[in-house]
Amino acid sequence: MFSIGDFAQYGRVSARMLRHYDAIGLLCPARTDPVTGYRFYEAAQLARLNRIIALKDLGFSLQQVGAILAEEVSVPELRGMLRLRRAELEATLTAAGERLAQVEARLRSIESEGHMSADDVVVKPTGTVLLAELSGIAASYGPEDIGPVIQPLYAELCARLEAAGVTPAGPGLAYYEAVYEAVPGDYEGDYEDVPGDRGASGGHGGEPGGRTDVPAGRTDVPAGHADVQGSAAAAAAVAAAVGDEPGYESGYEPGPGAVVVHAGLTVTAEALTRAGARCGGTGAPATGTPTATGLGFDVVALPGLECAATVVHRGPMSRILPTAQNLAHWIDANGYRSAGYARELYLECPPDQEKWVTEIQEPVVRAAPEKP
Repeated sequence: MFSIGDFAQYGRVSARMLRHYDAIGLLCPARTDPVTGYRFYEAAQLARLNRIIALKDLGFSLQQVGAILAEEVSVPELRGMLRLRRAELEATLTAAGERLAQVEARLRSIESEGHMSADDVVVKPTGTVLLAELSGIAASYGPEDIGPVIQPLYAELCARLEAAGVTPAGPGLAYYEAVYEAVPGDYEGDYEDVPGDRGASGGHGGEPGGRTDVPAGRTDVPAGHADVQGSAAAAAAVAAAVGDEPGYESGYEPGPGAVVVHAGLTVTAEALTRAGARCGGTGAPATGTPTATGLGFDVVALPGLECAATVVHRGPMSRILPTAQNLAHWIDANGYRSAGYARELYLECPPDQEKWVTEIQEPVVRAAPEKP
């Protein structure tokens, strides 16, 4: 038998905690002296104490702990419960870390307001690029929604390209389209644009997944986004994300501000031909419409931007907000206006994200002069 003080020492808890556990019937002493009221414990009770502390530390209330122990949960069952709870806490910690990164990005944006030099921005056209791609739906253009969608898309795309024997030929690009909402009552396909809440800053902070030795970035559609209905892959992505609903033909609106995410990697027509792509390796015309290859991914000839305000961002995408917002200030101050989502082209993306080099490409047009 151990006194309450000795038992508390072995269990690495306080005597006060043991008295509380006794009071609520969670861990009663093996014997209580009827004269002095002193509590005494047996070594075998350390096993129950360990279970109580483990469950409590994992976030269960004492009432829940009591219910779990009352069911005489076996060690394998308890281990499974603890693993599940640990996974939940790890997910919460990851989400908190992502929110913290966004807070830090906002603070950096505030600190760097007005610090971008005119020399940092280059206005130029961009060229057409041939992409192998996979598509998905994100609830919004925000980092909390884009990241969880684009990362697995890139991981899967890399795996499918490798299986097809197609090696990426250049940086990765991802572009976005607004989801078009089907209007009830018009089965002929009357659609409304549901714009994303992208603002002028661009940059959502969701890093692409997949192999770290393949540059993987995100770009956007050029001015005048292609209609989602024009892309079979995008329409399929919408349908897969939201399912069927009576009264609509296709493209059902999954939520305000939702976007179609196209995760792409640069490829060559020759590589597609060698792999036996159904499209003959030439890809689709430069209209931004993806075409199925029969290899588990689509191919698209993404048109270039006629005029883009570009700036280089260094570091992880979680810290892109200050750069993107400074670019927005430059655009406004120099007589331009945005013509679409900002493109993000990954020039370098080694395993250490601190060494990533990203070019933001904001499609722009000259702003109309204000009327006096």
